[in-house]
Order: sequence, then C-alpha cells, then structure tokens
Amino acid sequence: MNYSSGHEQKIFRAKFSAITESEVKRAFANLVAPDEFQSMSVDARMELDLRVGCAFTRFQTRFFQGKYGNLDSACISYGPCQTPTLGFCVDRHDAIQQFKPEPYWVLVTKLKSERGKVISVDWRRGRLFDKDSIQVFHNLIRTSDRATITNIVDSTKTKPRPLPLNTVELLKVASSGLGISPHIAMQSAERLYTQGWVSYPRTETTSYPESFDLLGTLKAQKSNSDWGPQVSRLLSEGRNVGARRGKDVGDHPPITPTMVTADKHQLSGDMWRLYEYIVKHFIATLSPDCKYTVRSITFGISSEVFTYSGKQVIDPGWTEWMSWQTVKDDEEAPDVKVGDVVSLEECRVDERQTVAPDYLTESEVITLMEAHGIGTDASIPVHLTTVVTRNYVQVQSSARRLVPTSLGVVLVHGYRRIDPDLVLPTMRSAVEEQLNLIAKGSANFTALVRHALTIFQLKFSYFVRQIAAMDELFEVSFSPLAESGKPISRCGRCRRYLKYVDTKPHRLHCKVCDETYSLPPNVMVKIYNESKCPLDDFELLIVSGPTKSHKTYVLCPYCYNNSPFPDMRKGMGCNECTHPGCRHAGPGSQSPARCPTCLRGALVLEPPGGQKWRFVCNKCPQVVKGFKDAASVVVDSGTKCPECGAAFIVVEYKNGFPNIPGDRKVYRGCMMCDPMLVTLILIDESSVRIVNDNRPPRGGGNSRGRGKPGYSRGRGGPHRGRRGAR
Repeated sequence: MNYSSGHEQKIFRAKFSAITESEVKRAFANLVAPDEFQSMSVDARMELDLRVGCAFTRFQTRFFQGKYGNLDSACISYGPCQTPTLGFCVDRHDAIQQFKPEPYWVLVTKLKSERGKVISVDWRRGRLFDKDSIQVFHNLIRTSDRATITNIVDSTKTKPRPLPLNTVELLKVASSGLGISPHIAMQSAERLYTQGWVSYPRTETTSYPESFDLLGTLKAQKSNSDWGPQVSRLLSEGRNVGARRGKDVGDHPPITPTMVTADKHQLSGDMWRLYEYIVKHFIATLSPDCKYTVRSITFGISSEVFTYSGKQVIDPGWTEWMSWQTVKDDEEAPDVKVGDVVSLEECRVDERQTVAPDYLTESEVITLMEAHGIGTDASIPVHLTTVVTRNYVQVQSSARRLVPTSLGVVLVHGYRRIDPDLVLPTMRSAVEEQLNLIAKGSANFTALVRHALTIFQLKFSYFVRQIAAMDELFEVSFSPLAESGKPISRCGRCRRYLKYVDTKPHRLHCKVCDETYSLPPNVMVKIYNESKCPLDDFELLIVSGPTKSHKTYVLCPYCYNNSPFPDMRKGMGCNECTHPGCRHAGPGSQSPARCPTCLRGALVLEPPGGQKWRFVCNKCPQVVKGFKDAASVVVDSGTKCPECGAAFIVVEYKNGFPNIPGDRKVYRGCMMCDPMLVTLILIDESSVRIVNDNRPPRGGGNSRGRGKPGYSRGRGGPHRGRRGAR
C-alpha cells in the first residue's frame, strides 16, 4: 500500500502463482494495479447466480416439500450452472432407458501364414444389420481357401507428450485415474499449494511462460527418492525437450511442482497421490514423444478386402512417466510381402447386439462442462458436489459414474416441460459470454446485469404459473406428505398423531391440521415419556445425534417452529427454553450452572436415554460427563451452593456411593466445588476446564494458569478421559 503526495491511498496487487520465497519477492517487486473490469465481472456473476438461484430454489423447496414426504433432499435447488450439469447426466440416463438392442452380424476371419502363424483380420465392411446380406458375403468368401496380400504399409507414428497441466485436466485425471472426487482433489491441491509443494492449482492456461525456469524445476526433482534416478538419467542423456505450447488465457501458469520436492514421509493419502501425478505430468511435458511403428497389411479374399494392423513401440518417451497412457505392443505381424498367399484358416458369421451407452463419469461430465462453458475451473468441483449432496445423482462404481436419482430425473423433465432453456447449457454459455465482455471493458456492468435479471424474472414468473406441469411428474414419482412417515407423537391442536417423515428434510406432519413441523437435520427422534409442553400441549420428543458425541435434548415440535418468547428464536429446543415454570426447560430446572466456556449458555442435564450422565452447554460444545453407573442424577434448582452459586445436584447409586464407606446411596452437593462429586466427573475432549464460579477466568480465559485442581488443559483442550482428582 503506497500513498501519493496528496495522501490518496493507492492499492496494488501482488500476483504470484507459488508460495516460494523467489515468487513472493518477485511479485512484491512488480506490483500491479487491480483490474477493475475483472472485479466487476466477478461481481456480476455472483449477483446473477445468487438472485436467480435463491428465487427458484426457495419456491421449489417450499412448494414440493410441503406436498411430498419421500423426496430425501433437504433443499430442492436450482442453479444456472448446477442444473445444466444435472441435465447432462439425465440426458445420458434417458438415452439408456430409451435404448433398444439391435442385432448385427460380423465375419470372424482368421488366416494362417506359410510359417504357421495364425492372425485375426478385420473385414473392411465392418458389421451388417441384415442377416441375409452377410450370409451372401460369407458364402462368397467360403468359395476360396486362400487370401492374397495386396498391400503392405509400414509407417512411424508419434503420440505427442501432454500439454502443461491446468485445473480441468487435473480434476479429470483425479476422478478417472486416481478415484478421487473433484471436490477432494481441489481441496488436496489447494493444501499442496499452501504448503509450498505445487504452484497455484486454479488455472486455465496450458502453456509455460517464457520466464518459467523449466530446467531448474526439473533438476529439483533429482533429489526425490521415488523418481530422482529417472530424472537424473533424463537430464544426463539430454532427452529433456521443450514443452508443447498450449493456450495462454492470461491467468496463472500451468500447475507444476515447486523448487522443493516432497516424499511419502511428508505427504500421504490423496495428497501424495495427487502430488505424484502433478510431478510426473510435469516431467512428461518435457520428455520426448512416444514413437511406434505401425504395419498395415491388406488381404484379398475373392472380391472382399480384409486388413490387419499391428503396433510396435520404438521409444516409449513420456509414457514411462504416465504408464496408463502406454502404447501396448500388438502381436508381431507375419513376415510376408505383397503377392504372398496365405491360407484361410476360419471364416464364420458371428451374431452380436448393440450395447447401450454407459452412464457418464465425473471426468466425462467435466469435459462437457468445459466444452459448454458451464462454470469455471474453480467452480466445477462445487457444481458436481452440489448435484450429489442434493441427492440428484449418485456416484457409483470405481469408475465414479453419475447415475441420476428419481428426484434428479423428475426435476430435469419438469424443466423441459415448462421452459427447456432452464436446463440447457446454451443459456449459461450466453451469460458467460456477456460476463467476459464486462471483464474486457466492452460492456456496461449495470445495463448487462439489469438485462439478464429481467430475462430471468420473466422466466421465473412463467415457471411459477406453470408449476403444475412439473407437479404432475412429482405426483407419479413420490408419495404425498399425508401418506408418508410413521406415527410418533400427538398434535397439541387436534390430539391426533403426528407422522415422522425420516427422509430429508426430517419433519413431522399432521394430516388432520395439514401442518408440517421442521426438525433439526441429521438427528434421531423418539417420544419422551408422553410428556407435554405446558404452552401448547404438544407431546415432547427426545432428539439425539447419529453418534455418541452429539447432544441429546428435549424438543417441543411447535415451539421449535414458533418461538414462544421474545428472547427465543426459531429452532431452539427445550434445553434453551426460558419458561420459568416448566420442568423440562433447560436453563431453569435442568441446569446447575452457567457454562464456563462460552459464559453465555447453561450446562443442561441431558434427559434419561441419552449418554448417561452428561451436562452439555446449550450454546457451545462444552460437555461434562461422569457419575458412571449412577441410578439417577437430578438437579435441585432450589438449593444453591454458597461458594459459587451453582444449583446442587442429587446423585443416587443403587449399590452405594463410590468412595464413601458404608451403604450410603444418595449424595447431594455442588458439582463445581464439592470434592466428592468432582472426583466422579470426566472431561470430554470438546470441553475445557471448569471454573469455580460464573465469572470469566483470569486473562479472558486464555491464560496458562493452573486452573481448578483436578482439571487439565492441554493443547486443544483437556485430555480425553482425564478424571478429576482433588
């Protein structure tokens, strides 16, 4: 940041593509002004995507989730990029469903040379779909028992080394070759970048800049224990060549390793596999082309032509680094010359059937997205992840094929019924072209955004009016909300049973009142002893998470959706209710003290049936558990500790209280101060030390002081299973 003589603030941008000392120093020595037009283009894209996506998503979600119970998706979203991406998957699904196998016939022909070598040859006509026609040709060929060699062509071909690596190619190889999802691949690549192992992983460029030190980066890999010897041989033999020139879009250089090399001891799992590929791809771009010879032999049998072709590798070149791209040697061709005659060993008619196309892989979808301008190199993984998490498609098999669900198919078919433009990639491509004009300074930001929003506003209005056309498809595929779920608790209005819909989003539905009540996501729900809320007469529920580490608490379905008090917001359970007289209200009768961690919440005793016995904060992850094998733990809110003001708790053991001689079964005291109770408490990993009062710890809670005896604080919190000791 610099200041001119008039004290006007100037902001400059440091552009670097790798977190290395030399790159950062070079960037700060060559500061540039920010590109205002690029920034405006990004703002326009964000505004359009947000406005359009929110409008369609909110309408769809509220409309369909209010009618159907087994959608199994928490959000019925629409996006200018995610929806065309889903469209690609559904197009292939439709092609598979509509496919009808068709029989065809081929001639399976084998020839035998004078030296006894048998080879299979290909009929130039390929396959025929008429059985009578191929039978005619078969009879014609069977009239002769020999084949004459009419032509031999020997040629040398090359398989060019790959272009420098950009983001899209990295994502495709990660999915198809390494079995890593694009989202995980992008996260791993970003971590490799921030740790200084590779250059910036978000780029569309496939051409190394003139100033890039290719030789220095290659030499840095000589010290690697896995591929260092091969790199040394490549350099010593002088086989390293210049890279092919791709396209330079002016963003960042291609993805390469930095001047520092890593090994398996420094990286592991997906990060190591991705790093290994990036390094080998870089080396392959500087290696010789793969060379091989091809011998093509033409045979004549009667009046029909047959061919044979075989490959032999001369120099594997760059394919030594990328073994999955290796050109495989074919069976050695027979040693013959033009005019030689070989015998006909076999000729038969083989009936086969056409095969339906397979579902698209992630790699193939990424290729389609790039070709149609759907998303950017940075957002492509996000769009693919979205269609999976929304339950529109499922990733199946090791090939990572995207198979649409019923919800995904119905959505796309519904868009096509109402407005096909909503799912076609051409609409997004047109928007991207206009955004590129803003980036170049050739279009007005305000006018373009207003124009695009006007178009989508008209489309949205038409979509809302015609939603019945999509709803007809939903009616066929999904069950009405009134017929979904199983009875669980009684409604406070009609006293009939509410039905629990356990598909996403979890909710309760009253068929009589035609009301739906939302529930927390990803939880398990059961009735709580038929207890009722004193405010609305709804039966209470116990809500618990899928694992032991999640909180368990009581919830009133009506209060959760309609906050009963001004100081409560929608989405709160009974553990946060401020009702002064309800025995289920956590901060009142079920809490012995304020949370010492966040100082805002209260430590609330979890209801029986949860993880016995635990006090959990209703505002933060603080957990205090203990009193193992206790028969009951009750908060005596009427008795306060004279030392810290916390409410007493009453603990009962059927076989006698631990650490107390005799047969005493009940003990009353303060869990914050009483030495007998402190010894029975376990500090969970998510909690921090307990203090003796409700005041903040000294130093704002960040000090390294000794704290209360019996509680240990280490890095990241107390040790798991550390028992308090006096």
